[in-house]
Amino acid sequence: MEQIEGTKWLGTALILSGIFLTNLNIYPMNIFLHGGGVVCWSFAGYVTNDKPVLANFGLQIPLFMIGFANLLFDF
Repeated sequence: MEQIEGTKWLGTALILSGIFLTNLNIYPMNIFLHGGGVVCWSFAGYVTNDKPVLANFGLQIPLFMIGFANLLFDF
């Protein structure tokens, strides 16, 4: 369970860093950091069977995939 707490804190740090970079308009690093935090929190929600956390962060994954696709394929 200690590893999950570490994963949550890492996810929190990544999400807050991504938000900070968004406010500074530093793209695309903001979506990489924020997306990494979303993956951490989604994993933690899955492992702990926390449905609200999984719904919140798990549903953000497709949104970040759109951002990554936009970056790679220049839509």
